[in-house]
Amino acid sequence: MSVTDTAAELTRTREPFVQATVVRAQKPTSAHAGDTALVRADGSIDGFVGGTCAEASVREYGLMTLSTNQPLLLRIVPGEVTAGAGEEGAVTVANPCLSGGAVEIFLEPRVPAPRMLVVGDSPVAEALATLGRPLGFDVQLVAGEQAVPAVGDAALVVASHGREEEPALTAALRLGVPYVGLVASRIRGAGVLASLDVTDEQRSRVHSPAGLDIGGRTAAEIALSVLAEIVAERRARERTAPAPAPASAVDPVCGMTVAAVDSTPHVELDGTTTWFCCEGCRKAFLAEPARYAAAS
Repeated sequence: MSVTDTAAELTRTREPFVQATVVRAQKPTSAHAGDTALVRADGSIDGFVGGTCAEASVREYGLMTLSTNQPLLLRIVPGEVTAGAGEEGAVTVANPCLSGGAVEIFLEPRVPAPRMLVVGDSPVAEALATLGRPLGFDVQLVAGEQAVPAVGDAALVVASHGREEEPALTAALRLGVPYVGLVASRIRGAGVLASLDVTDEQRSRVHSPAGLDIGGRTAAEIALSVLAEIVAERRARERTAPAPAPASAVDPVCGMTVAAVDSTPHVELDGTTTWFCCEGCRKAFLAEPARYAAAS
């Protein structure tokens, strides 16, 4: 399967990845402008953007861009990096394995749009879909019995006017969907919440009536208030609990910083896991572990 086909399949299955494209290569590096690879969430790489050591840097910074969802220009150069080489949107790293050349690789995260399930076919449900998609949500309109929340969903909003409300709300609460809303009056909403087979803590998480109080009357205004509440809570979570930085380690043989993930060459010795940029460094370590023990 080609890199393009793999990217299409990952997009179809909503799997996040980073597209790494060589934009400039200086001889004698083995990469060429236009070479492309994909970095998956587990650190595995499909395609080619250079040798194993360049691949190690692409893996490390690819996972970093995946956690921040911000693109990055990665410059990999031989020798030492001069002070002040970094700049906004770009990073320069030294690669002891490069044979004199340099390479610049653009890392572009491809993170699936956050999914929002909207239960119902009411005017409010239709308005949620119409307004939610331009805001970057993957909105799926479903009937109550077809609402199957999944890990990673951003929100579930029930706007079905009494049809199949409880199963959808219960499933979303038990799964821990961040935003769960019910479009209903306060009186009817209280009755629906009381009937849910969930804990009191889970019940308290339901937004009912869903949406910020903007005095909305029309379907579009109510949908706007719900989406505003979803966005506000989503951004608040990002500020208070930012995505953790990917784990990294230093290769004790060559001194490179590498991603500490299963797809990176590593070895466990005496209960300690040591990570390497490539199999060459791993073999050198295994030949003389005592020599590198202090650095690992």
